[in-house]
Amino acid sequence: MKKSICSALGCLLLAAFFPIAAFAQELIVGGQAVGIRIETEGVLVSGLGRVETAEGSRSPAADAGLREGDRILQADGREVQSAAELIAAVGAAEGRPLVLTVEREDLTLLLTVHPALSQEGQWMLGLWLRDVVTGIGTVTFCDPETGVYGALGHGISDETSGCRVDVGAGSITEAQITGVTPGAPGSPGALNGDFTGGRVLGSVERNSDCGIYGRAAAPLGERTAEVGEFRTGPAAILTTVNGRELREFEVRVTRIYRDGAGEHVLLSVTDPELLALTGGIVQGMSGSPILQDGKLVGAVTHVSVPT
Repeated sequence: MKKSICSALGCLLLAAFFPIAAFAQELIVGGQAVGIRIETEGVLVSGLGRVETAEGSRSPAADAGLREGDRILQADGREVQSAAELIAAVGAAEGRPLVLTVEREDLTLLLTVHPALSQEGQWMLGLWLRDVVTGIGTVTFCDPETGVYGALGHGISDETSGCRVDVGAGSITEAQITGVTPGAPGSPGALNGDFTGGRVLGSVERNSDCGIYGRAAAPLGERTAEVGEFRTGPAAILTTVNGRELREFEVRVTRIYRDGAGEHVLLSVTDPELLALTGGIVQGMSGSPILQDGKLVGAVTHVSVPT
């Protein structure tokens, strides 16, 4: 029977699963907060805008057929790996049309765009661009046999377009939690942390609906556990809510259900100390491993916020 680390959603609701069929049946358990940096493959179109010209408002990108979520890989046959490189290529063209190589889902398109001269004298396409995404998340597990780790429990998406970010390159680094914004009705709360200058712990090679995956430079932790399956009742999560201190907190699995995407559970926080510190599950705790009967059974993926 194919096993999976199932995802749990903090406080009230849960939604995704963490497949581990390809990993060892005894894993190093995570719980530590890490900084995440992903450089996009190509330049992500985060949004479309308009350029104010002397003749009026134009949207060259929209006129050329560009859409949110597109990835621009080349301009006139030359690779562009950052927003700065694309902006430089547009400026160097001095108004000449450019042929952009664009990847959209499984399609590769060639789109011709005619830059517009802004009122400030700059050639522009009318695009919002993103080439780097950063944030804080939590490691779920590390495979002692391969060094492959899983973290976050859900995919990383561009906050403007909502499109999942394709990984060109990426890394996870040591992070330190400097404070907590507690959750409240209408607000999920968040861990506040710093990972600038932190030691690089591993690569980010895949960004999927079930989390991010990569290879650790060294084992991420010391505690190991067998892979198990959820049951309703008491459980615990491992997470970091202060500095780099890894803590275990009490939770309860209240419901288990399955759908076409896999197995999910409802998870409620019962630990008085965690409730006092955070109000429950907050952003940044995604990926926190869930333990039952000493076994690794799942990962926190989302939080449901009461209104």
